[in-house]
This record gives sequence, C-alpha cells and structure tokens, in this order.
Amino acid sequence: MDLDQLHTFLEIVRLKSFSKAALSCYRTQPAVSAQVRQLEQEMNAPLFERLGTKIALTAAGHIFAEYSEQILELRRRAQDTINELERVPRGELVIAANEATCIYVLPRVFSDFKKRFPNVQILVDRSYGSHVVEAVLENQADFGITQLPVAEKRLQVAKIHADEIKALIPPQHRLAGKDQILPADLAGEPLLLPKEGTTRSRLNAWLEPVEEQISISMELDSTEMIKRFVMAELGIGFVAAAHCKEEVEARQLVARPLGPESMVRQIGLIYRKDKALSKAALGFIESTMNHSVGEVGRVSKNPPGKTVLNSPASPGTGSTTSPSNAPVAKISAREG
Repeated sequence: MDLDQLHTFLEIVRLKSFSKAALSCYRTQPAVSAQVRQLEQEMNAPLFERLGTKIALTAAGHIFAEYSEQILELRRRAQDTINELERVPRGELVIAANEATCIYVLPRVFSDFKKRFPNVQILVDRSYGSHVVEAVLENQADFGITQLPVAEKRLQVAKIHADEIKALIPPQHRLAGKDQILPADLAGEPLLLPKEGTTRSRLNAWLEPVEEQISISMELDSTEMIKRFVMAELGIGFVAAAHCKEEVEARQLVARPLGPESMVRQIGLIYRKDKALSKAALGFIESTMNHSVGEVGRVSKNPPGKTVLNSPASPGTGSTTSPSNAPVAKISAREG
C-alpha cells in the first residue's frame, strides 16, 4: 500500500466513479481499477460494491476511507511541519470562493500575501455557495470565502467584507431616478435573479409581498452576466454594490438601494476549527483581515503560532450575526 493508492481510492469515493477518478488522477481506468484490486487484496475485503454502472462503498470501504483520509492528512501535516523548519514557508494554500469574490474582494489580499510569502503557491478553487463550505469541511480547501451566515459548528468564521445588495437598472429606465427601489416598483418588470444561494433566498423573501405581480425573466449564475444583460436592457438585476462600482461610475448602469430597508450582506472567511494552521495559513488569515472592508475584525499580536481573531461578533461558534408564474430562462455560467 502506498499514498498514491490511497489518493486514488479517495478520488473514486469523492467522484463516485472509476472513470472520473482516472481523469482526475491522470491515469487510465484499468490502472485505477488495478490499484483498487491491490488494496482489496491487501485488506482482504471488498471496498466497493458494483451496482451496474454505479458503485457504492462497502462497510469495509467506509472504514478504509476514514482511515485513508487521516493518513493523507497526517502526511500533509508532516510535510507542513518540515517546511516550517525552513526560514521561508513553502507549500500551497487552496482557497475556495466564487468568481465574483475572486475578482472584487480577494486581489489585494492575494497581493499582500504573496509579498510576504512568495514561495507559497495559492490555488483558487472556484466554488459556488454551499460548495465552498463543503470543500472546506472535506479538506479539499484550506480556506473558504462565502456569504454569511454559516451555521456549521465545525468551522471557524470571521467577517471580512460587508456591502449592500442593490437593484441594477439601465440608465434610461423609468426607475433609474428613484432614490430606492421597493418591491411594488418591480411589478411587471422583467427581473434577472441569481439562480441560487443566500442572496437569491433573501431576494425571494423581499419580493414575497408582490410575488403574484413580478416576472422573473432569467436566473443567472454569474454576476458578470447579470451586469451585461442589464446593460442590454433585458431586465433589472441585483448585485452587490462592490461588484458594479466601475459600471456605475462609468454611467453604464444605475445602482439603487432596496427599500424600505437596505439589504446588507456579510462575507466571511471560513476554515476548520480542528485544522493545524501553518505559518503560511496564519499569514493568509492576517492578510485577509488586514484588507477587510465593512464590519470586520482584526488580527491581534500574539506569541508565535497563535492567532486571535477579534470582531464585533466573535467567530468560533460556526456562525456570525451581524416566484412568478411567468416562464423563466435559466442560464448557467456558474461562478465556480
């Protein structure tokens, strides 16, 4: 048994497919099948049940998967510890975030971090919504950047960004001159909504009083698509203020707050509470908090190896505080 076999086995478990795991591991499917046979012979037990074209873990497979994850995590910790012996940290950090967050929130964070840790590689896993949380929980990513609240108790959460969801309107539209947009103002207007996620859930609740009068024209997975479609006068969209600043300043779009109360969103940095943090990981937390915007915290100075995150609502609980009958076009260009 070697670590490569364990990695291949866990890829099969994650993807639920021998062929997809073969592509992920850059191997042929027969080679992957041979690795599994070797593991089964060594364990003296079948690890997978073959159910036609589908596969499922056996009882022995579930046990072996749990220990395989621990073995690979120990190997990674050993490598991180060895890397810490050098004056300059090395290795990699995997960050899970959607495309809009990577474009509008993280560039300054990445720039600051790379100046301090030039030999640490940053890998961006473009994920969307709940997939960010899942990637962190399954140790596929070291950190996640996602919209709050996050209720998962196994995660450490810190606010890093706050801004406002606004209605995005073509400059010549009748609503462009209003100070704020109320749900009733949108009766009969074609709406461009996020396909899913926390913002979509909040917009649904906001629109509920007039749900019989609104028309959802399209459901989109991309902030950039929403902006472009509003410019083309295909409807009224909804995006975070930070994501449309350039277009508003160029007078290509008009952004108006929602009423009667503004819709403020919080973005948080998440990572596993039980994760051993390397010097580079602690540095990434510090860079993120130093460039945070809105209601955010700061990184306190502490003895080497310890970082305390202070914020208005102290992270660590796993959470922070702070509809139509018309045909709908669903277009997917997922940010992640």
